[in-house]
Amino acid sequence: MIGTVKIQVKPEEIIEAIRGMEKRKREAFVEDLIAATSPEYLSSIREARADYKAKRVKTHEEVFGK
Repeated sequence: MIGTVKIQVKPEEIIEAIRGMEKRKREAFVEDLIAATSPEYLSSIREARADYKAKRVKTHEEVFGK
């Protein structure tokens, strides 16, 4: 039987734990958190991937110059 375990964690403890992560892991965690809480974010990723696949993209240089 699977039960539920509830624990109290202060925001400061979460922030400290995230700060202690390696940069790459921290960035991946933040991306996952945004994705899990934002349907708009996931939609924007799907749209960007479709644009890339359809070659509706420009390089940094094309947009901003050298």
